[in-house]
Amino acid sequence: MQSKVELAGTHGATPPLPPVGRSDGLTLVVLGLAYLVLFLPSYVDLSSTVWASDEQGHGPIILAVSIWLLYQQRLELWALEPRPAGLSGGLLLIFGTACYAFGRSQSILLFEVSAQIFILAALTLILLGWKGLKTIWFPLFFLLFMVPLPEVLVTALTTPLKSAVSAIASSILYTLGYPVGRAGVVLTVGPYQLLVADACAGLNSMFTLEALGMLYMKLMNYTSVGRNVTLAVLLVPISFVANVVRVMILVLVTYHLGDEAGQGFIHGFAGMVLFMVALALMLVLDKVLNLAWPRERQSK
Repeated sequence: MQSKVELAGTHGATPPLPPVGRSDGLTLVVLGLAYLVLFLPSYVDLSSTVWASDEQGHGPIILAVSIWLLYQQRLELWALEPRPAGLSGGLLLIFGTACYAFGRSQSILLFEVSAQIFILAALTLILLGWKGLKTIWFPLFFLLFMVPLPEVLVTALTTPLKSAVSAIASSILYTLGYPVGRAGVVLTVGPYQLLVADACAGLNSMFTLEALGMLYMKLMNYTSVGRNVTLAVLLVPISFVANVVRVMILVLVTYHLGDEAGQGFIHGFAGMVLFMVALALMLVLDKVLNLAWPRERQSK
């Protein structure tokens, strides 16, 4: 008499993770502690300086999202067969450590913060190889958006952006019949004068919006390279238009409600208005791009 053995409830089930060996677990703990010892002082310094400003306040959010994205890919990483790329990983680790040492000692945030990307990539190569790095390339790439922009670059790009935003905003309002004048980046509306500040120039908002757009494309799992590149490029003029709208709203609030209301609006709602407008424009653009590129999702 033959007996039948049936396996119930296995269809479509997620395979269990293989057990973590003692040596593997110890290695991960040691590497995690070493990473914290190296970069925790940098995060503490950033939290009291750059991250405390309106321009770079998105840094902690970028870091948190990158950690979340890495956590989401833990199963895929664990399923990989380790094929260490020791030479490439070692060279990249030396380069990343040198960048960190130079940036930390010279107080150059560009090198200090970006070093974490090289070090994480190097550790991935050493432990898992190139397939592991390919698996987590997006979380590492996303960390670029938390790297503070060089002051020289910010200064060089902010001035022409402020002038362009001021000129377009004042021209539109003047066409609509408002008594708006402009002298450089100073707007005059009725008895009030408004200085278009660096925050209204849009450089940092462009940087933040690009990060938001990249995350949106990742979460939507769009696979068309042409579509993704088009959306990423068009996010720049979208950010510019959103800043023009923000300046126009500030001028209108000041003109109709007074200077005190305008100043209060600047500190309370200007950033919110900017990203609401930018997000709405991005979603509209996304719908338009769907006409040219069908919406595709990566297979799960």
